[in-house]
Amino acid sequence: MNKQPAVYILASKRHGVLYIGVTSDLVKRGWEHRNSVTRGFTAKYNVHSLVYFELCDDMNTAIAREKQLKKWRRAWKIELIEEFNQNWHDLWPQIAA
Repeated sequence: MNKQPAVYILASKRHGVLYIGVTSDLVKRGWEHRNSVTRGFTAKYNVHSLVYFELCDDMNTAIAREKQLKKWRRAWKIELIEEFNQNWHDLWPQIAA
């Protein structure tokens, strides 16, 4: 899964604080978030669980999707997560294996 453009959503807990991001390496970026490598929103609010992701064909598509999701209402984001990951399990261990 390395070097595959992706858009992702992290959560602090079920229905908690959400963070939407884009990356070219989901495993590496997930590790960085989990280990609070950089100070910022996810470290400050303890947003570390990968609850949703989409793989994209190229980075432009991933960036466009990220921008689209960021404009969505919170209820729509929660619905998207629950269609993909009903129990809000942390998906990072699955993709990192």
